[in-house]
Amino acid sequence: MIGEASEAGKAAITSRRPRIAVIGTGGTFAMQARHRFDWVEYSESGVILGIDHLLTTMGELAPHIDIVPIGFRALGSTGIVPADWLALSLLITSTMAQDPSLDGIVITHGTATLEETAWFLDLTLALDIPVIVTGAQRPANTEGSDACVNLRAALAAACAPALRGLGVLVVMDNVVLPARDATKVSSFELAAFEAPGFGPLARIDAQGQVALRRLPVRPAGRLPITDLAGVASLPRVDVVLSYAGADRIVIDALVAAGTRGIISAGLPPGRPANGERAALVDAVARGVIVVQSTRAARGTVPMQRFLSVDGILAGGDLSPQKLRIVLMLALTRTGDPDVVQQMLLAY
Repeated sequence: MIGEASEAGKAAITSRRPRIAVIGTGGTFAMQARHRFDWVEYSESGVILGIDHLLTTMGELAPHIDIVPIGFRALGSTGIVPADWLALSLLITSTMAQDPSLDGIVITHGTATLEETAWFLDLTLALDIPVIVTGAQRPANTEGSDACVNLRAALAAACAPALRGLGVLVVMDNVVLPARDATKVSSFELAAFEAPGFGPLARIDAQGQVALRRLPVRPAGRLPITDLAGVASLPRVDVVLSYAGADRIVIDALVAAGTRGIISAGLPPGRPANGERAALVDAVARGVIVVQSTRAARGTVPMQRFLSVDGILAGGDLSPQKLRIVLMLALTRTGDPDVVQQMLLAY
């Protein structure tokens, strides 16, 4: 009898439909265009629909999946702020605590800041199930929209056992990218996201099957930043872009405004313009953590003598916008430059 009950239980588990939470945050995915080919200025309509409404209008994208819609905020992604990241991360954690039977989570998001939100979540969530961030380049009510296609692919990824334990992933145009490397490379093309220098982890075929080709590298020394319960807000960290003739005006203004950290998106291979260097050194002397990055798409900034002499930290191969997020989280734990440097290079 016990053996029969056990076998029946196993059969029930294997036959259960996957349960996937879909959290809507707004963005192009939720916007309604003014006409069929409104692919550029559709945000001018002012209409952003909730995830419940969208799922209803999209019909049966995945009849074999039990979709659990969860509303968050109706935002254009240019309006996302760090407080939204904190709230979203806590929402996901609490959702899993309340419903541990969920097999995966999909977050629909505007593409302008999608890579930043995905990276923040990757750094702050300690979940084994797939967490997938997706978006759209064209509103759902326009010709050639990728909204339904991307959501279908994201749902397939969220159900895939092969993608468990890989951190937060970005799914766009049937390509699976790690949050660390994913970046938006095109304003309007449907193939808008890439992982420069590394490529995708997997692809999703026309039948919704996931073909995994490589695993993301998650450094053994990576320090988790998952305890956000006591974090009311994130420290201010800014990015300064270097260009020919750049001077100290922007850097001085940011220091005067009370910034806690500055990411210098330097000239390749990772140096500030001559007119910026003295200002960065002065910022360090005033207690600001300065990290040297590069504006190159496939750049890296290793630790070097000229940086250590000036008290500036090395940013490694993270993009400036993603270095900013690591530094913001690091500053919630410590202001020690040596410890911050270790954290930057661990991610």
